[in-house]
Amino acid sequence: MGLPATVSLVLHLSLVVLAVVVARDKPLALPPVYQVDLIAAPPGPRAIGQVSEQAAAPAAETPPPKRAEAPDETPVPMKKAPRKPAPVKSTPVPNAKPGQTRNTPAPKAGGGAEGGRGTDVANVSVQGIPFPYPGYLENIVRQIALRFKPRAGQTLVAEVLFFIRRDGSMNGFQFRRRSGSYEFDLEAQGAVEAAARSGAFGPLPDGFRDDVLTVIFSFDPQLIR
Repeated sequence: MGLPATVSLVLHLSLVVLAVVVARDKPLALPPVYQVDLIAAPPGPRAIGQVSEQAAAPAAETPPPKRAEAPDETPVPMKKAPRKPAPVKSTPVPNAKPGQTRNTPAPKAGGGAEGGRGTDVANVSVQGIPFPYPGYLENIVRQIALRFKPRAGQTLVAEVLFFIRRDGSMNGFQFRRRSGSYEFDLEAQGAVEAAARSGAFGPLPDGFRDDVLTVIFSFDPQLIR
């Protein structure tokens, strides 16, 4: 009776999936190699909105010109009969209108700057020998990567092994290589267990002949950002 096929998913710069089938009393055949390259998601679109309008500079106040003062009235010298001096009319200067400043609104921006790089592993390029169910493998990578949130600035790598059963449940989790950091290893284990608890892996494909899928997964924070 054949042993379960082994499919290895390596989340490094590439993900190598190995399906090993060993028949009793037969020599070990070289396994086919399936390579899945993960490409970081592109930057997000320009943010919708506008730049806050800047307050317009207050217009410089122009003091109104001084009104012309009326000249002093000079009395006419009196002769025989006193004569009233003719009043001198002062010429009023029209009120000068204060300088008007045209209120020009600040130009509105078409949007904000580009968004940051996506944390979702949105683009997955499959190369090498076509795996019969690449979508299932890509979903495993995506679900674990979305739940893997290590502390920034770490350059550690951990490798784990676990089994996915026919119904999509997970068991047999173990470390093949620890990172040397308890916090990092705990985060890696938590990402796998959280994906399994939520049923994110899903049942094995109907056409997959074995009842167990063996997964080897390498955590590298340089790729998942």
